[in-house]
Amino acid sequence: MKIICIGRNYASHAKELNNPIPKEPVIFMKPDSSLIRNNQPFFIPEFSEDVHHEVELVVKINKLGKHVDKKFAHKYYNEIGIGIDFTARDLQSKMKENGLPWEKAKGFDGSAPLGKFLPKSTFDNVEDINFHLDINGKRVQTGNTSDMLFSIHAIIEHVSKYFTLKIGDLIYTGTPEGVGPVTAGDKLNCFIEEKELLAFNVR
Repeated sequence: MKIICIGRNYASHAKELNNPIPKEPVIFMKPDSSLIRNNQPFFIPEFSEDVHHEVELVVKINKLGKHVDKKFAHKYYNEIGIGIDFTARDLQSKMKENGLPWEKAKGFDGSAPLGKFLPKSTFDNVEDINFHLDINGKRVQTGNTSDMLFSIHAIIEHVSKYFTLKIGDLIYTGTPEGVGPVTAGDKLNCFIEEKELLAFNVR
């Protein structure tokens, strides 16, 4: 099972971190050891003093696929969920300065909390899905898939050029603006539309 992540997929988020707007999807990977399931707590790692939350919609692949055409991408998933891409921003900044890969900053243990999934049929239009993150009862991130630079179907087409998609693979589709640090004691609640699908504590 692969965890495929898309970076800088919302222009507003790219701008808030002073990153260029990409011309094609930015791909990075997380290992399966980064997953946290069943609302288990997230423990801030000892190697970072600046871990940021990034709420994202997550697509679960349900069909083997390679070189998937965009017009057929809808056949390769039937569930959409929500998760957090935790980023050790201080490590990431150092790596970017030196032209190094991001994996230590993005793929560390526990960096990918994953919530429940909803059937794709729940949504009238997958390019118009609202989602948001509350921390300690305060709304901190709000997104809609209509603001994605690359749609879910475009992502599946692009990713499948390079990686064979397998049943159970997860695609984290990118985060909107509003990312920021978490601290011990925080409570994170993640929603698609108004349905809470993920809730956990930071320790």
